[in-house]
Amino acid sequence: MNASRRQFLASSAAWLGAGCLTSWVQGAASMSAKIARVEAWPINYPVAGHFKFFEASKGRPAGRPAVVVKITTEDGAVGWGESVPTQRWSYETLESVHTTITNYLAPVLVGLDALDRDAIHAAMHRTIAPSFSTGQPICKAGIDLALWDLAGKLSGKTLAELWGRRGKDRITLSWTLNPRTLDEIEPLMAEGHRRGFENFNVKVAPDPKFDLAMCRLVKQLAPDGFLWADANGGYDVDTALAVAPQLADVGVAVLEQPVPANRLSGFRRLKQQGALPIILDEGVVSCVDLEEFIQLDLLDGVAMKHARCGGLTEARRMIEMLQQRGLMFLGSGLTDPDLSLAAALALYGAYELNYPAALNGPQFLTSSILRQPLDVVDGELAVPTGPGLGGEVDEAKLQSHVLKDLY
Repeated sequence: MNASRRQFLASSAAWLGAGCLTSWVQGAASMSAKIARVEAWPINYPVAGHFKFFEASKGRPAGRPAVVVKITTEDGAVGWGESVPTQRWSYETLESVHTTITNYLAPVLVGLDALDRDAIHAAMHRTIAPSFSTGQPICKAGIDLALWDLAGKLSGKTLAELWGRRGKDRITLSWTLNPRTLDEIEPLMAEGHRRGFENFNVKVAPDPKFDLAMCRLVKQLAPDGFLWADANGGYDVDTALAVAPQLADVGVAVLEQPVPANRLSGFRRLKQQGALPIILDEGVVSCVDLEEFIQLDLLDGVAMKHARCGGLTEARRMIEMLQQRGLMFLGSGLTDPDLSLAAALALYGAYELNYPAALNGPQFLTSSILRQPLDVVDGELAVPTGPGLGGEVDEAKLQSHVLKDLY
């Protein structure tokens, strides 16, 4: 980046905030941050412990797949992002994300202004059409994160500062429990307690008998903790209606995604039942979806995941909508590593998350591509304080994680 551009950006940083981002972009138009390259690498993070979404599959070891995105401008400025596909959670795969970015999105983004986020999202949506709402949101999230990282680095601002917010500097975490037997619960919780965790989220469904016994034991072992049950759409409607009051009786605080995303009448019945706050996840991909679901009275809140909804741009709008309507905003993730985790921390910190966040990347992942990994201290993660996403990628570490034989 040339010296005059650095001087301009430094002087702009003093007044850059959420309300003036568009004005700043327009003012910087004469010093355009045009995209020169969009690169993507498929990688795999090794995992420890059992988690149902990251078991070994035919031809591939256990691990957390991700696609790391690097956007470089004509002036040489760089923004990093990360897409976190999970084929057992959504239809997006490591291969589909990588090929979509490389063969479809990158070609249409080259030459666009990296600071004109609306134009870039419009170009992505024209290129990859919608499914129910946003097409391939997990894929597009990696691009969106890289754009925010780039904007922060160009301005010298954290994401909270870019958005005109102060927020929190630390996020309390929840420890994820996905036991296969009741005997596994106590040692798993002991490990969580050893690492400073006081709150627990549990994977439930499809067996309500096991789920009730599990939640009862968890509550006995952590009576003061926030207990969050996530069914990942695994109950049928009648089972969910039967088990919700019983989960409430044993101390569960919220029930996330009790039935599949397309069972809208089931969500309405559960909301009307009122046994537990009903939290939506998989089916809420955009503000359009959320507005419809609120109008239909299907939910008490949303477990936010920036990866699920195409990145931070749409996630911010959704959180603001929830807060304006007095609905619950919970912080969740997709076992986010590194850059995706940093983005979640920035988002939840800026919007002052009130509940323990189910960000379990540090619980299950055993490596990092960052020069300074994000480490849990006493059950909390610090919100990164550097510009953009706040982390610095170690490109040698990145290359050591790249899957050479993906295709």
